[in-house]
Order: sequence, then structure tokens, then C-alpha cells
Amino acid sequence: MKTFNFIIILVFLLAGCTNNNEPLPIPEDAKAIQLQSGLEKRISQDNEFAFDIFKRTIAESGETNVFISPLSISIALGMLRNGAAGITRTEIDSTLKMMDLSNTEINEYYKVMQSTLPGIDPTTKLNIANSLWYRTGVVVKPDFLSTNTNYFNAEVRELDFSQTWAKDTINNWCARKTNNLIKEVLDEVPSNAIMYLINAIYFKGIWRKQFEKKNTSETNFTTQTNQTVRVNMMYQKDTFLYAQDENAQYLDLAYGNKAFSMTVILPNSGKTTDDLLNVLTLEKWNQTLDKLTSKEVEVYLPRFKTKCKFVMNNELIGMGMKSAFYVPANLSNMIDGGNLLISRVLHDTYVEVTEEGTEAAAVTVVEIKYTAMPEIPVFRVDKPFVFVIREKSTGVILFMGKMGSVEKF
Repeated sequence: MKTFNFIIILVFLLAGCTNNNEPLPIPEDAKAIQLQSGLEKRISQDNEFAFDIFKRTIAESGETNVFISPLSISIALGMLRNGAAGITRTEIDSTLKMMDLSNTEINEYYKVMQSTLPGIDPTTKLNIANSLWYRTGVVVKPDFLSTNTNYFNAEVRELDFSQTWAKDTINNWCARKTNNLIKEVLDEVPSNAIMYLINAIYFKGIWRKQFEKKNTSETNFTTQTNQTVRVNMMYQKDTFLYAQDENAQYLDLAYGNKAFSMTVILPNSGKTTDDLLNVLTLEKWNQTLDKLTSKEVEVYLPRFKTKCKFVMNNELIGMGMKSAFYVPANLSNMIDGGNLLISRVLHDTYVEVTEEGTEAAAVTVVEIKYTAMPEIPVFRVDKPFVFVIREKSTGVILFMGKMGSVEKF
């Protein structure tokens, strides 16, 4: 058995707040989660996936503010892989950086995370919930269902997707599991959708060292586009884990019993967040955590909140998960027959940071559908066209032409 302490930055996991302004007793430090031998390797793999999907989401979305839950995405895809086979599963494993682990070990990792993380800090509230919804009449393989119920504790529901209330039923589940922070993940249920695999995460707790509201004041904040805006800037001076290198300052703000924390990474003068992301690898991240030491620090942190909504298809395809989005995706461990593919991977998030702490949530939805029946193509040459005359055995081209106009003769 090995001991593994979690210091989790904001993009990896989500934490919470309280409305009580009274100072709370400082809880006893958290005990480390005990992992079975070999599972610590999966932590490293999941964190590598986190950095990859985070950077790709920033690049793909072009948004000024990007907030994701890599753990939520990983869990949803972990459920999906139990229904995949062949190249489709291989590509999912590659995308999630799963190497040298058996199916049992991979599923056991997700089970351990979901069963231990919610209880490691009694002063915070962490909910991790999974569900599997399939269209009425679709015959889902029992092994696929049992694996996702046994390891992911997934709620399995058969639902008539043709009803107008089907979308609301799924959205209401997501709202309940995120304390109403994320209310409408699905905008529609397509007529050929057959299944939804959903993960929801909600986390609410308090800073171990809270900011006093009386010290919060309005001040300037310079945006990514070099614009000046006014913000409510929180302040405190206390002892925190801190480090600095040639690229940035690093400040670790603990929640509750220090099981969870937010690590804020502030670029040095002359550096940008893009500069940081270009050099911030998993190896660099682990080295930085090792350098964090207790130091008295004056902390100025703005109150902030943001809500994000992403379709993650392009990010996952770019990470190597191609066949699942194209015909024929091999999801033969899920159902027999039928041409299936993933139509959308939806990811909705919310985060709010105040003097008391942080409240955040994420929902990841994997939408699976039948492909449309093959259509008979129509080739109507009624506009300019190009043509080639070639010798087929060698491929040599004899003539090439473009007809911008055709005369009647």
C-alpha cells in the first residue's frame, strides 16, 4: 500500500464555500488516501490528461475565461470505454493516457476516487454522481450496465427519448446533482440518440484561512486584452505554501482540513498565461509542488465567478480519440448491431470564488446515437466543374480541364 497526498489545482477539482461569517474551528489535518499498489500510476496518467485537455480547450475555444473539470471528463469517458472495443477503446485509452493497466485496475481506480474523495474532508461537500440513460427499446448488454453500476455507481434509467419531457428529465437530474448550478446541459435530444453517459461533480467548502470582507476593496484589474476593469479585490496576510521561479509565483490556498487546495499561478512581470502554459507540463507541475514551502505572504485575490459551456469533440479528436466520433465506432461491448458513434461530448462548468471559499460544479455528457441511413448521392453537373483523363493502371494523367461554361451543340 502506498500513501498519496492530493494537492489539487483549480482546473483539476472543485471546492466550496459557506455563508457563515463566524470564524470556524480549524479542522484536524486530513489523513492521506490509501491507494492499492499500482493505482498511483493512474493518478499521474489522469493528471497528464488534465494538462492536455485544459490546454487544448483554451486553444480550441478561444475564450478569455476557461474553466473545466478534467476529472469529470475522465470519469464520463471511463464509463464509455467499458462499452468500446478494438481501435475505439485503444484510442480512448491513449487519450486518457492509460498505459500498462488492466481493465479491472482502471475501473478500480475510478471506484476508489469516487468512494474516497467525498469523505476525505468532512468540512467540505463533494458529490460525484454518474448516470446512464438509454432509449426505450434499445437492448443494452448486461455486462456493460453491471460494470458501470459496480465501479461507477451509475444510475441506470430507460427513458422514452421521443417524449418532449425527456430532455427536461435528464437536465433536472444534472441540476439536482450540482445544487442547481448547472440546469440545462442538453438543448435537445436528437431523434437518433440512443444513450447518454453523464458525470456530475459538485464541491462546496470553505477556505482554511478565510479572507475578511472588511479587507475587500474595489481596485483595477488588467485583462488579457490589456483593458482595465474594476474588481473586488480580497486581501489577507498569513502563512501559506508558496514558491517562485523564472516564470511565475505559486500560491497554495487550502480548504477545510487541507485535503483540497487551490493553487494560483501568477505570471511574472513580462510573462503571460500563454507563456506559462507553454512550459507547464506534468513534470514541471510536480517539481513546483515539491518546491512549495511555508512563507508569510500578502495575498490579493479578486472575487470572481465564471460559467463555461464547451462541446469537447475537437479537443478529444485532436488527442487521438478519432474513431469514436466517426462511423463505424466500435461500441460492440455496449449493444449488438447498429452503426453507433459519439455525436457530442458536452461539458458545462461553474465556479465562484469569494472571501469564504469556492463553489463549483461540472457536468460531462457523452451523447451516443445511431448514424443516419446511407443516402443515395445526387451528382447534378449544372455548374462549373473540373475533369481529369488518366490511365488507370499507372495513374498517369493525360488531360485536365475546367469547364466554367458549356455550349449547347
